[in-house]
Amino acid sequence: MYERKDRWSVGEWMTPNPETVPPDYSVRHAFVKMRREGFRHLLVVENGSLLGIVTDRDLRRPDISDDLEGWHDFYKLDHDYHVRDIMTSDLVSLTPQDRLEKAVKYVLDNKFGALPVLDKNDDLIGILTTHDIIRAMSEVLQDFGDVLRK
Repeated sequence: MYERKDRWSVGEWMTPNPETVPPDYSVRHAFVKMRREGFRHLLVVENGSLLGIVTDRDLRRPDISDDLEGWHDFYKLDHDYHVRDIMTSDLVSLTPQDRLEKAVKYVLDNKFGALPVLDKNDDLIGILTTHDIIRAMSEVLQDFGDVLRK
């Protein structure tokens, strides 16, 4: 288990036990899984190590190839392409003790839709999505809205 610092820590708002897929998972299966289960992000894990993240945007964009003539070869939702081919592997992660403000800055500065949350052993324990951040901000507005409006 992880230790939460306070109400405004990442650990308080993250979604624990996020959905993961292996790197050899087909792009088509990833698409179907995300669509059926309502996910916008899948974390890519192999042998307990976080390798990357695949987003619904990754599955929709035709800019996987640098070759303008050949992008359509890569932009197929079939079983020939795997999440390792389209995942983002240069990850920024958080810890459950990180302040929510740090996560908000990462999201705003880099246009991230989600950030993996790792414990002190670098084990994946959660994901913090923009939806999670909006839930936190909604609570702030409920608690302090009248004060902020004045």
